[in-house]
Amino acid sequence: MAASPRAQSKQQRRALIRRQRALGRRDGLKGGYEHGYWFGQCESVLSRIPQPTDVWPIHVMFVATSKGFPYSPIDAALADTLAGMTRQLTVTNDSEPVAMIAAQVRPDVVIVLDGLQMPLDQIDAIRALGIRTAIWFTDDPYYTDLTIGIAPHYDDIFTLELSCVDFYRALGCANVHYLPLGFHPAEFRPRNPPADKRREISFVGSAYWKRAEFFDQTADYLASRDTLISGIWWERLKNFDKLKGKIALGAWMGPLDTAAVYNGAKIAINMHRAHDDHSFNNNSAGIPALSPNPRTFEIAACATLQLTDERADLASFFTPGLEIVTYASPQEMIEKIEYYLTHEVERREIAMRGMRRAMIEHTYARRIERMFQLLFQPAVQQ
Repeated sequence: MAASPRAQSKQQRRALIRRQRALGRRDGLKGGYEHGYWFGQCESVLSRIPQPTDVWPIHVMFVATSKGFPYSPIDAALADTLAGMTRQLTVTNDSEPVAMIAAQVRPDVVIVLDGLQMPLDQIDAIRALGIRTAIWFTDDPYYTDLTIGIAPHYDDIFTLELSCVDFYRALGCANVHYLPLGFHPAEFRPRNPPADKRREISFVGSAYWKRAEFFDQTADYLASRDTLISGIWWERLKNFDKLKGKIALGAWMGPLDTAAVYNGAKIAINMHRAHDDHSFNNNSAGIPALSPNPRTFEIAACATLQLTDERADLASFFTPGLEIVTYASPQEMIEKIEYYLTHEVERREIAMRGMRRAMIEHTYARRIERMFQLLFQPAVQQ
């Protein structure tokens, strides 16, 4: 007796489920093997990269911000790095009586991060004690309307933006140094991501107005791919409805979660903030932005292919086409995503070279090493 149509339908559904499960196991095994093999290759390269191990015979007082996230991860990364590189480290923040603490512990130098909330009378009091002071500006040139009144109070200025070196020198600051931020390899490094974190394309960052305008021009394409966008203000997109299923709206991720997104992507997009954007911008002088952002180093450290917009000084840190890939327009970005999604060997070779360069040259340990050279070894001053 022939089975009823209803029974046949059940049998077909069961057969389909069995086939889907079999395909899932096959694809899962293949994907797991590929990611595991790639992770092993990365670990092999990492094992051959030396890191600074010298302990400087100095006492540093590090003044972190009291702003909280997203500055707190930088505070923690630098404090951890400094602890391993100095004879003595005193950590405080800009909400504490920094001058009184400095008078008690007498450090060789007081290093202030960001400094936008640091009371300037505290810095003046520290200098009156004969203690050297340094500030590392983290958001140049976007807050130069504020830093213009802060920089002259310090002995040494460190800025992550090349175009701001002459800006601070013009204020009469004698010791101005170009020192971009870096990354903490305890957080940003290759990892084998879980399956649910894997994407073709990722972007982590806020939707500043000009950035949103750019992404609006790529919305149709990104909506057609396995894309993840994470950050605030993305409801600004004119094409938000096309992409809302791809956006983790309002997400503020810590370093490990951010690194997991980068590790899970085949291609991580980087887009720098425009120097003349209308969002949270205090750059009335219109100082251009020439230098790479911290995300440049963080993505590279995860051994993911980085596709970034062009910055004038990018080539000082990574070789375009060899260690990083650049784009100059929405269409070029789309074309390069398509190319590298279908050229896996080339994509991974570039990503590996970028990771190696980052780990050798762009960790926070390397940045602090350079800072100490500039502060305590005048012969290497630029």
